[in-house]
Amino acid sequence: MNEKLLAGKHLWYFEYYTGGDVGLFMKIARMVHSEQTPIQRIDIFDNPTLGRVFALDGITMTTDKDEFMYHEMLAHVPMFTHPCPKDVLIIGGGDGGTLREVLRHPEVERAVLCEIDKRVVEVSMEYLKTGEALKSDKVEFVFENGAEYIKKVKNQFDVIIIDSTDPTAGEGGHLFTQDFYKACFDALKDGGIMNAEGENALYDFSWTKIAYRRIKNIFPVVKTYAGFMTTYPSGFWLYIFASKGLDPIRDYRFDAAKAMSQQLKYYNEELHKACFVLPNFIKRALEGSV
Repeated sequence: MNEKLLAGKHLWYFEYYTGGDVGLFMKIARMVHSEQTPIQRIDIFDNPTLGRVFALDGITMTTDKDEFMYHEMLAHVPMFTHPCPKDVLIIGGGDGGTLREVLRHPEVERAVLCEIDKRVVEVSMEYLKTGEALKSDKVEFVFENGAEYIKKVKNQFDVIIIDSTDPTAGEGGHLFTQDFYKACFDALKDGGIMNAEGENALYDFSWTKIAYRRIKNIFPVVKTYAGFMTTYPSGFWLYIFASKGLDPIRDYRFDAAKAMSQQLKYYNEELHKACFVLPNFIKRALEGSV
């Protein structure tokens, strides 16, 4: 090969969606960090359009360009529904993006981040903008499988946020079981809320339906909502809200959400209500899965 091997011209990243015949590709302008931990492969690289990209086991977790879409929708819907979320648990989320959004809420006194792989947190602190939140004094770290940790916790948290990897990737499947959701229920205080990423309605909808059905068996209030996430499969992402009684439409704190939305890029007080309006094919499929 006569031409010099050039980063950004010859180096590429490919992510294959479920099924293996559709996916996402990106140029690698600069490889920042790559390692294989005992749990998973971590890759961080720069792309000319998306900025810094963070991937686990070949699955895109965050990019500078659009991570706010996912993190704001995952965090603020439950946080603005709870009247006073003082104690918050994030399971997964070692990149720090969801934590960053949780810490915007002045009511938060303690944020526990349970991440199975300590290296994800360490690498995120060093190389990702979202990793800045991991340095907060309000954060307590637990480096353990979230499915095992949650079994030991009872009546401690106001809000639990499940920022998991896909159920087909590595340890992610442990966070989609009915036993896990029941343990989350028990770990919540009265009036507590659990919020979970719920995959997409195109390539992984079967997992959404499974999770929704299992959560519905445990929690009295369960609702699914949607948002855009441009570098995740399909670009259309689902979330599952569950609580011991609070309703995300009736009980959410409109004025507080409106006050904060000025500093956010995606979430706002009007979108909070609108995101629960779902297309018919999703509504029918979820109703039929119960």
